[in-house]
Amino acid sequence: MNNPVNAVHGVRVGCDIGGTFTDIVLAMPDGRLFVNKTSSTPHDLGLAIVQGLSRLIEQSGIDPGDITEIVHGTTTASNTILQKAGALTGVLTTEGFRDVLEIGRIRTPTMFDLAWQKPVPLATRRYRRGLKERIGASGDIVTPLDADEVINTVQEMVDEGVQAIAICFINSYINPIHEQIAKAIIEKAFPHVLLSVSCEVLPEIKEYERTSTTVVNAYILPAMRDYLSRLKSELERMGVKASLQVMASNGGMMGIASATLKPVFAVASGPAGGVAGAAQIGLLNHDKELVVFDMGGTTAKASIIIDGVPSLTTEYEFRDGISAPSRFIKGGGYVLKVPAIDIAEVGAGGGSLAWIDAGGLLCVGPESAGAVPGPACYGLGNDYPTVTDANMVLGYLNTHALAGGSLKVDPELSRQAVQMHIGDPLGLDVLVAAHGIRRVANVNMARAIRAVTIERGRDPREMTMIAFGGGGPLHAVGVAKLLGISRVIAPVMAGVFCSAGMLTANAEHHFVKAILRPLDSISSSLVQKAVDDLLAQGKSVLAAEGYDAASVDTTVSMDLRYLGQSSELTVPLAGQLGEKQTIARLVGDFSELYERTFGYRSDEPLELVNVRVQVYGRSDQRLDFSRIQVDASALSGLSGSRKVSFDPDFPPCDTELISRGEMNAARRQGPVIIESYDTTIVVPPGASAWADAVGNIVIDIDQEPV
Repeated sequence: MNNPVNAVHGVRVGCDIGGTFTDIVLAMPDGRLFVNKTSSTPHDLGLAIVQGLSRLIEQSGIDPGDITEIVHGTTTASNTILQKAGALTGVLTTEGFRDVLEIGRIRTPTMFDLAWQKPVPLATRRYRRGLKERIGASGDIVTPLDADEVINTVQEMVDEGVQAIAICFINSYINPIHEQIAKAIIEKAFPHVLLSVSCEVLPEIKEYERTSTTVVNAYILPAMRDYLSRLKSELERMGVKASLQVMASNGGMMGIASATLKPVFAVASGPAGGVAGAAQIGLLNHDKELVVFDMGGTTAKASIIIDGVPSLTTEYEFRDGISAPSRFIKGGGYVLKVPAIDIAEVGAGGGSLAWIDAGGLLCVGPESAGAVPGPACYGLGNDYPTVTDANMVLGYLNTHALAGGSLKVDPELSRQAVQMHIGDPLGLDVLVAAHGIRRVANVNMARAIRAVTIERGRDPREMTMIAFGGGGPLHAVGVAKLLGISRVIAPVMAGVFCSAGMLTANAEHHFVKAILRPLDSISSSLVQKAVDDLLAQGKSVLAAEGYDAASVDTTVSMDLRYLGQSSELTVPLAGQLGEKQTIARLVGDFSELYERTFGYRSDEPLELVNVRVQVYGRSDQRLDFSRIQVDASALSGLSGSRKVSFDPDFPPCDTELISRGEMNAARRQGPVIIESYDTTIVVPPGASAWADAVGNIVIDIDQEPV
């Protein structure tokens, strides 16, 4: 196999940038792992990677040139949207369709919220222009595109400072010729303008979804391109000339070339790595039904794994607060119709600020203290309490330093912050106030889990929770109790697990072709040609990333719906298209999926909307959790005991402290605090913990009778 991940040295690195910490895992070819947590550097996100990686190179004793691949989960795209720091973006569309972004789906996420405001379009109306061109619904050219009008319109945009342009003409999903012509004209006349073309980004029906996705891609293009270019240059300066891969929202990897052209596919980059790794841990433990709980410094995320496979969605909305790709709640954010792991996110992390609203209620988040100044205990100027400060007051955290001693803390600052801003205003003892902060945070995080379980018809009580991130194992049992979950797994390297999970991923790319015809009137040759064209595209992209034909896997699926409906379901294709039994099975599989999703089925004829092809580039260097050897320094922690408060109605109790490296198959009854370099695992009274063969900590919870 001729690809970069199988070079001679074969050292691989996973990097995940969070709101508070940047996590890095360095994997040696023999299975040894070295980990590092470095405070994130918001002013230059790549700086933390360079700093942390330099320490790991020194710690592992390798040469920078030994690193052959870096898999990177980046928040650049999502932060650019949240901070409204993207490019000044223009839109070229068909005359009469200038206001698609405002019209949207003509719905609101909360029907009775009179104060709700629609998200401001990323491309303002002033820079959205309709051109006199038209492609008919059947793909015929109704009104030809005028090249002079394209040049004159773009010149006006450029004169006003537009940096990126989204091209999205009506019906281009069925015939992209006008978009292709417009792209060629602009590239020749305005080579400095960045382009996002809908027939390349999302060649699917549904005008609003296609326009929104293409505009988001244009908006974040310069930021992602500049960031990845700078990062690559900085790594090369330190002697690292490795292949740079970006984690995609679907849980696969994409090369830097794809990430710079279609950054919209990497908006949910970081969290996807953790879910991919969780699926591997679940299979090792014979747990195929998992709730994935990832709590970092700024947010908490939730997802589910069914039959060993992460739950995927073909669309989600990116917004502030809780970001849930729910089929019930729409209209609150920017629509991204791209393949992504189905993740709900809520602004409740270790750095989330606790505050009291105008009605006197205790609230936590979504505002965060971030990496700078961070929680009050960091002593960097913030005197408002965070979730981390509450945990410090209760005794859950090391009172001297975090992140293996690299981050000094002062617990007295936490106590003062909680007492001053929460305890005194509410008339509460400092311990009761801290418990209140922790309880509110746990309830918020349970909301995110309900969004991906109960809203999907899944009972969390029948699932195992796998908890990671710096705060996941710290809060996991408390959140699990709220949901009735009886078993929690804190995976090996839980605090940097997203970075480790990235190293389990394959390269993955998705391609789609619109068909939009009744299923019973389509010739198999037409569909086969579409499949062959998409497969050729996919194999070409993987070949450019260094994967030969022997290392490529493919899957084909169809988007089907009942004739006359406006939404479709994706059904995998089993068998050859020319066989009658294949079509019959496709119809049967759709009917079963439809009934499972909506509760009934129909005898109405079906319509084929899209053909989808997924291509995967396999590597024999994927991280295998069953054969890893974590560096001893990452498993070390305090021993002895300290006072910990588990219940506001009872005084703090002496609680054993144990290093994670000392855990084995022998079951330990709570209360016990398990410490390691990257996280703290809390086993309260009424729970017990043990280590499996891989090194995962398994916590069994005694459920109280209802």
